[in-house]
Amino acid sequence: MRSLNLYDEQDIRFEESAKPVIEQADDVIIKVKAVGICGSDISRYKKLGPYVEGMTFGHEFSGEVTAVGAGVKNVKPGDRVSGCPAFYCGECESCQKGEPSRCEKLHVIGARVPGAYAEFVKLPEENIVPIPDNVDYDTAALVEPSSVVAHGFYRTSIQPGAEVAIMGCGSIGLLAVQWAKIFGAKKVYAIDIDDTKLEVAKEVGADVLINSLEKPAHEQIEAHTNGKGVDLAVESAGSPITSAQVFALPKKGGEVVFMGIPYADIKIERFYFERIVRNELNVLGSWNALSSPFPGKEWSSSVHYMSTGQINVKPMISHRLNLQEGPETFDNLINRKGSYVKVLFYPELG
Repeated sequence: MRSLNLYDEQDIRFEESAKPVIEQADDVIIKVKAVGICGSDISRYKKLGPYVEGMTFGHEFSGEVTAVGAGVKNVKPGDRVSGCPAFYCGECESCQKGEPSRCEKLHVIGARVPGAYAEFVKLPEENIVPIPDNVDYDTAALVEPSSVVAHGFYRTSIQPGAEVAIMGCGSIGLLAVQWAKIFGAKKVYAIDIDDTKLEVAKEVGADVLINSLEKPAHEQIEAHTNGKGVDLAVESAGSPITSAQVFALPKKGGEVVFMGIPYADIKIERFYFERIVRNELNVLGSWNALSSPFPGKEWSSSVHYMSTGQINVKPMISHRLNLQEGPETFDNLINRKGSYVKVLFYPELG
């Protein structure tokens, strides 16, 4: 089958791989209809490399079930599905407490087992997320990143009527704009340095657009909030710079939730760090997208709000490509050749 396999830093190859087969009673094999590039994929491609050389990459996808193991009860061939790509051990202290996102051995497909940049992918039955007929495959491919964002919002204490700032309007930030509204935000500020991404943020529901190249983001936020700041700031850029600047956005007693991963050291100037202390901020980390019972309410909620149209991913999809274009696309992404938001591959395309 056609696949994209990661061999080293900046070495991803389009090649033939063995098609997955049923080995365990709970195995489910899915024909991949659409699979997206995640920000973490870009970071691993750019400077981290694979966990296992030559591993089939990718983990956010949708597709159609083609085969199931003898013990599978609730999934059948022909079902339209997405999938939770994460595996937890079930034995560590966090798992025993019902906190699988904190599992000591948490990993996802595309790391140590084959991923979804391929014509077919395999998951256990409990990882399968059914999708209704009114949620198309493009939308369902983003159930995983949507669930990541939902997990972060569930960690906060946001209340209806809150004002929320989203720092970074990549895929996670654009989903965060929509989740903020679902959680009851009356005003959402979208912050980025790319006007194209800010326009997409407006299309998916942002109320105020802030280009932080024009003036520091916190100064623009303060101008809109009578100098107070927002109730909740979401760091979704995964940049060392914004990971410091985000602390200046909330009001006294406000919250910051980190969803982005900088993959670099963060230097926090005194001005920003003192906001944590002097404003008594609550700072939260958010990792992955799991809760108990597995895979968690994040997944069912994502599917629900996609089915109602309250999560609209269509404006986010900037490129629809075949797998053969993968190596060039990853090179373009890390070298900033072209304007990308969300890229979807269609493994069925030749």
